[in-house]
Amino acid sequence: MRGRKKTFAVTVSDSQRTELQRWLRSTTVAAGLARRARLILLLEEGRTYAEAARTAGLTIRNARKWALRFVRQGPGGLHDQPGRGRQPVFSPRGRAPSVKMACERPDKLGRSLAKWDCVELARQLETDGVVESISHDTVRRILENHKLKPWRHHLWLSPKVPRDAAFAAQVKEICTLYTRQLEAHEMVLCADEKTSLQPRPRKAETKPAGADNQPVRVEHEYGRCGALNLFAAFDTRSGKVWGMTAERKRQVEFIAFLEMLDRDIAAHITVIHVVLDNLRMHKGQQVQAWLVKHPRFVFHHPPVHCSWMNQVEQWFSILQRKRLVIADFANKAELAERLQAFIQEWNQVAHPFQWSTKSVAKIMAKCEPKEVPVPEEPAQAA
Repeated sequence: MRGRKKTFAVTVSDSQRTELQRWLRSTTVAAGLARRARLILLLEEGRTYAEAARTAGLTIRNARKWALRFVRQGPGGLHDQPGRGRQPVFSPRGRAPSVKMACERPDKLGRSLAKWDCVELARQLETDGVVESISHDTVRRILENHKLKPWRHHLWLSPKVPRDAAFAAQVKEICTLYTRQLEAHEMVLCADEKTSLQPRPRKAETKPAGADNQPVRVEHEYGRCGALNLFAAFDTRSGKVWGMTAERKRQVEFIAFLEMLDRDIAAHITVIHVVLDNLRMHKGQQVQAWLVKHPRFVFHHPPVHCSWMNQVEQWFSILQRKRLVIADFANKAELAERLQAFIQEWNQVAHPFQWSTKSVAKIMAKCEPKEVPVPEEPAQAA
């Protein structure tokens, strides 16, 4: 007849108590290890095995096992022994085809898929006879072990302009305009166009948000009544924005926008630096002729595919999120009026964007090291 199991005292030193308490506070320690640490601390307080096991979420049998390990090995005995748990069904050699297939385009293997997912990978492994049967969960675990996520994708752009000294000089020129101290007669504007803005009047009235987590409700169907183009310029030092809408985007409309800037900007500003992309509209003969008659306007063009350096693009992102994410305007006239109203409201609380050379440094690092001058780190824009 089996008798009652003997109990043994659990004593914890100061250093051991500190480590066990750290495990309890940590958000990265395994839950099982934290439960065992709680168990030992409860036993040290004088709790019975039944009370300590119930509080820590363990059985009495497991509580005795971990307490005995702690007495013999200290805190290290509370860790799981190596080799525990379910053994993998597929050997490393059997997992290799899954990893290899995930690193190849589906089209190369005769499948009409844009990307792999776990279900399609499992189906393809079975079709090819690599394995007799495999679940998508198993495929997911194999890919996680190799940090593979073939169902994800991101866009990138191969450079058309060589990353040479000329490229670095253009980048440094724009960065200097944004960061150096301007003279009293200088101004730096970032200008561009946001094109094809459609009013999209809805077939039913857009309803506001309501109680019980009711979101704004927008009718799915809408009418079409043309589109507008927004010409905008952003002052890099004050954050002020100038805007003009037009139905077409040509040199004529761009010159009309420049004329508006020329009238609105004070005469004591004798040098207006304008950062523009490399569209033909910004470099056409009509524009060049206009610049000859207005010498205070000086154009600066970032390298091709560096539109991220134009700060008005950041303002366009704000405009899209706050005003254009729901397109519901009766016609082009209302759209134009609402865009001007947004610009006026922005200018009441306008602020510049913080700009430093950290982002530029990543681009400069890809240039030819022997040909590229290393720019000094200027102070951030006010």
